[in-house]
Amino acid sequence: MKFAICQELYEGWDWNRQCEYVAQAGYTGIEVAPFALAEKISDLSESDRKSLRETAEKHGLEIIGLHWLLAKTEGLHLTSEDDAVRVATTEYLIQLGDLCADLGGTIMVFGSPFQRNLEGETTEQQAFDRAVEVFKAAMPKIAARGVHLLMEPLTTKETNFITTCDSAAELIADVDHPNFALHQDVKAMLGEGTSLPGLIEKHKGITRHFHVNDTNLLGPGMGETDYHPIFEALLKSGYDGWVSVEVFDYSPGAEKITEESLAYMKQVLSDLDA
Repeated sequence: MKFAICQELYEGWDWNRQCEYVAQAGYTGIEVAPFALAEKISDLSESDRKSLRETAEKHGLEIIGLHWLLAKTEGLHLTSEDDAVRVATTEYLIQLGDLCADLGGTIMVFGSPFQRNLEGETTEQQAFDRAVEVFKAAMPKIAARGVHLLMEPLTTKETNFITTCDSAAELIADVDHPNFALHQDVKAMLGEGTSLPGLIEKHKGITRHFHVNDTNLLGPGMGETDYHPIFEALLKSGYDGWVSVEVFDYSPGAEKITEESLAYMKQVLSDLDA
C-alpha cells in the first residue's frame, strides 16, 4: 500500500520544507492543492513546475496529482446554466491536466463542492447533463497527458450534486472515458450510511484513488472509525493505487496529524498481516 498526504495542511511552510518533512515522516507521495502553489496556475512557469517536481524527487517523493481543483477560483462552475462558464471550466480543467502532468502526477480529484452545487432552478438531471458535457469535452486532452480525472462523491453537508458512489458511477458511465473514474473518500462514504467494505467491493472496477480521514475531519486513527475492515476490503479488492491522507481540521498541528495518521495506518496493516 502506497501512502501519500495532501499538502495544504502545511500552512506557511515552503515547498522544500514540506517535501523534506513528508518524506522524513515516511510517506512516498504528496498530493497538491493548486491554490497552495500559486494564486493562479498560469503564474506557474515551465521552470517553476520543473523546480517543484525536482524538489519533490530530491527528497524521494512523487507528486501524485491534484485535488481541490476549482477551489478559490472565480467564474468557474461545473453545472452552471451559463454556457460560457461551463466552457471556461472545461478549459481550466485541461490547464490543470497540463499542470498535473508537468509535476509528474497522474490523478486529479474533482471535489470542489461549491463549484458543482445546483444553482437556482437547475434540476438534478440538468446538472448531470451539464457535468457530462464538461467532462466529455475535457477528457481527451487530459488523457493525452496521461492524467486520470476522478469524480469524488461528497456528503450532503457539502454539496447537493453527486453525493453517493452510485451516483458518481452513473456519471462515469455516461462520460464513458477510460481516464474518467471514481475517487473514494472515507469521510464521504461514512456519510452514505452503508458498509464501507461493501462500497469498496461494489466499485472496485472504477476506483483509482482513495482518501483517508474521519468524520471529525482529522486523519485515520484520530477519530472513531476502525480502519481494519476498510484496509482489508481495499487489499481484497486488488486496489493498488495511492492511499492519501486528507484532513480538514489542522488544529492539532501538521506534524501530529502527519505522524499519527501514518503510524496508525501502518499498525492496521501490521495487524492484518498477523
